[in-house]
Amino acid sequence: MPLFESTMDKTLKKALEDLEFPTVLQQVSARCTTELGKERALAIEISTEEEAIRLLLGQTAEYHSSMVSENRIPNHGFDRIDNAIKLLKIENTTLEIDSFRRIAVICNTIATHKKFFKKFKEYYPLLFTASEEIESNIEIPKEIDSVIDRFGEVKDKASDKLFSIRREINRVKGKIGQSFASALTIYHGSDYLDDIRESVYENRRVLAVKAMYRRKVKGSVMGSSKTGSIVYIEPEATLKYSRELNNLEFDETEEIQRILHALTDFIRPFGHMLDEYQNFLATMDVTAAKAKYASDTHSLLPKINADKRMFLRDAYHPLLYLSNHLKNEKTFPQTIELHPENRIIVISGPNAGGKSITLKTIGLLQVMLQSGLLIPVHERSTVCLFDKILTDIGDNQSIENHLSTYSYRLKNMNSFLKKCNAHTLFLIDEFGTGSDPELGGALAETFLEVFYERGAYGVITTHYANLKLLANELPHISNANMLFDGKTLEPTFQLVLGEAGSSFTFEVAQKNGIPYSLINKSKKKIERGKVRFDATIAKMQKERSKMAKTGSRLQEEEVKAREEAARLEKLNAKVRSKLENYQELYDHDQRMIQLGNKVNTAADKYFQDNKKRLLVSELLRIVETENSKRKKKTANQAKAERSKKAQVTQEVQKEVKVIREKKKVAKKKAVIKEQNEPRPVFKLGDRVRMTDGKAVGSIDKLEKRKAIVNYGIFTTNVSVDQLELVERKK
Repeated sequence: MPLFESTMDKTLKKALEDLEFPTVLQQVSARCTTELGKERALAIEISTEEEAIRLLLGQTAEYHSSMVSENRIPNHGFDRIDNAIKLLKIENTTLEIDSFRRIAVICNTIATHKKFFKKFKEYYPLLFTASEEIESNIEIPKEIDSVIDRFGEVKDKASDKLFSIRREINRVKGKIGQSFASALTIYHGSDYLDDIRESVYENRRVLAVKAMYRRKVKGSVMGSSKTGSIVYIEPEATLKYSRELNNLEFDETEEIQRILHALTDFIRPFGHMLDEYQNFLATMDVTAAKAKYASDTHSLLPKINADKRMFLRDAYHPLLYLSNHLKNEKTFPQTIELHPENRIIVISGPNAGGKSITLKTIGLLQVMLQSGLLIPVHERSTVCLFDKILTDIGDNQSIENHLSTYSYRLKNMNSFLKKCNAHTLFLIDEFGTGSDPELGGALAETFLEVFYERGAYGVITTHYANLKLLANELPHISNANMLFDGKTLEPTFQLVLGEAGSSFTFEVAQKNGIPYSLINKSKKKIERGKVRFDATIAKMQKERSKMAKTGSRLQEEEVKAREEAARLEKLNAKVRSKLENYQELYDHDQRMIQLGNKVNTAADKYFQDNKKRLLVSELLRIVETENSKRKKKTANQAKAERSKKAQVTQEVQKEVKVIREKKKVAKKKAVIKEQNEPRPVFKLGDRVRMTDGKAVGSIDKLEKRKAIVNYGIFTTNVSVDQLELVERKK
């Protein structure tokens, strides 16, 4: 069921033109690789059947995913076979060799696709289902391959008769070559031939005879040069073989024609199947072009809901996006939402602020979606389907029907009133303009009330204050505005829902050089309340802009604070876990020390009295005491505990290893430092200590690089190289 009842309806056709949908189709068509695909892309229709739309979108999404996958869909290129299919429907017709080659390519391509989609049906279920609807035929390309070679010539072995004829042709050509060479040698020796000696005339080898000797050479005169100085003669010896060759070539042509006719008759019953093959590959070409377009515009498949909710987050106008991308300019996305509680949005704000682009973006993306094209939005967007899309955008002055802008728009509104219902999306730019502002605004307000009462969804742009007020009064309509920087008077191209926008009429006029005196005079000519109303809106917009910036900054700080808190919490948990593990390891080691002491005591007692029975009794008592402290564990629990202990031990060993490495590095540095510094000369009574120790003693005796150091309780004999000076003897 097409979205628009008649493609010939001028109003509906203009709706598509307003949204620039034909331009999108042209860009999709340019990405097709086949002529039939290009034609099909330009003729893409919009649908309202949800099942059909989901199928088209799903197939496009699958093809799009294959473009970044290792399992890429095979090439679908083909040459059209329309004429061949038409000829197959007519009895006693014969296809040309080129048509056979195209048919073979299409059959092989279909077989390749069916095999591919069967292998990867889990990745491409929808495309696999589509490929299963057509049957594969390997007999046609096999039969064609048995007759025609890869150079487009009928093979010698296409039939026994053709093989025999061509073998005879080769024999006769050999005779012609021999006889011609003999004649060439004879007449060249007689100096009857020109310098070029021979030539080809009407596909025959001829002698280039000097005109004065023409009667000396026996043969058939085929022609002469432009100047008449050379006469082309076919030697008499080759004439007989030439006639035989002509007869054989005629037989060859007839046999080839018979073979091709038989091949055509073999293929004729499959004409309908070949038509299906071509349609399938053309559809694949269009689907591939849609996928390429989606890749170029960063489009995706949003969620389709049945709740009549449209939420377009970070939506781009695809034509504007591609255009700006070529110019290396930034494109500003828009976010807009329509749902049963907020069905209509009234967008206001200054001109050149992006209102019309926002309107076109909504309409174009909806039309693209319902034609099976992916749309450039955020992945969390969600969309719904509409039965009709009504638009009134751009210059609507009709020269053809001699209608003014306002008359044309009234005629359009009358059409809207007839078709508008709860399943309609209407998009109107500069609603109510073209007439007296007060009267036109009143009529526009009435139209809007009718659309509202019928439950329609829509977006309008306006400068009329009464429409902004109506949007505030009715529960399911809301105001929106395009943000405008009040200081620079430059648009920010951001849509903000919830409040009306100022037109910044006088501010923009002042920026463009209009004298302030004239602006002040203009202000006095209108109602003071309206000026104050517009000024209040402008002030609110400025405040909102400030609040948005502050909110954004606070949000960033909040995110940073959360990240820091999460990091600290993670670190704290890690430290706590390590402490618990170390405590468990310490407790385990203490228990092992106590157990070792008990075993050592028992061993010492056995050493004294040498009584085995008492030793065994004591050991059993120790074991039973330890076992009474243990809880019986399952194999998995014991395994988990052993694994945990091993992990803790490994961590401790790693840290100990790191500490030891650090000590080694420090020791090496100390050694290097000592090597670089002169060694002190020790004397009796100097206070010293070992380089790797802490105890301090005094030197009692020095002898051959050895020193006896007195630590008070004991003395030790060490090398002076291992000592470092703490204090000289006073």
